Amino acid sequence: MGEKAKKARLKVLDMIYNAQTSHIGSNFSCIDLMAALFDRIDLDKDKFVLSAGWKAASLYYFLWEKDRITKSELDSYCKEGSKFIGLAEPIISDIPIAGGSMGLGLPGAIGIALAKKLNSEQGKVYVLMSDGELNCGTTWESALIASQHKLNNLVIILDYNRLQAMGKTEDILNLEPLWQKWISFGWFVHIIDGHNFKQIENGFNSDSEGKPKIIIAGTIKGKGVSFMMDNNDWHYRQIDKESYELAAKELR
Repeated sequence: MGEKAKKARLKVLDMIYNAQTSHIGSNFSCIDLMAALFDRIDLDKDKFVLSAGWKAASLYYFLWEKDRITKSELDSYCKEGSKFIGLAEPIISDIPIAGGSMGLGLPGAIGIALAKKLNSEQGKVYVLMSDGELNCGTTWESALIASQHKLNNLVIILDYNRLQAMGKTEDILNLEPLWQKWISFGWFVHIIDGHNFKQIENGFNSDSEGKPKIIIAGTIKGKGVSFMMDNNDWHYRQIDKESYELAAKELR
């Protein structure tokens, strides 16, 4: 699994550098989680919602790896005329909800999970969220609705890197202790190291006791490249040639 994640980081680095876009730190934060998820997910039965839509480059990579988009579509990332832009949009059926505007992914995912439950359909609904979007009131309204309807087919994967666009999450809106809040809202909580593949698998496999589940995955923004790790400059910063070459060397 580590090798899969490394290949993903190298390709995402290329995509973001070639397009001269941003969000490399956020993408690298979640790649281990997405590698483990896409290794197990059945996209004909399960649904994946990228609520943290600015991590779209990683989503496109893993959709390509699962043969859901073509290589030419992947390589068109953020190029003129491409529909594969830097925010997740519902351009294909495997991207059911628009991401990017924070706080929209979870409400949409709840609708999908509730419909599945009412129609007795198999499969789970997975939502990758950032800890920054926990600032949104829609998150907590949705959490209550999911608990009320006992949506045990709904799984949040929280990319908990403790940073958001403008600083540390605890400085912008402190929600600690986070796990206690989710428990009080009626969710099953599983806390993991989001870069430890054994713990990630245990998080996916744990019994949610009939409740919706949140996997709080402690991660490092910019994981994999030493000068990007835990450095919030790489939220919006574009990658110059020197940084690209240094990052690629480290990842290889």
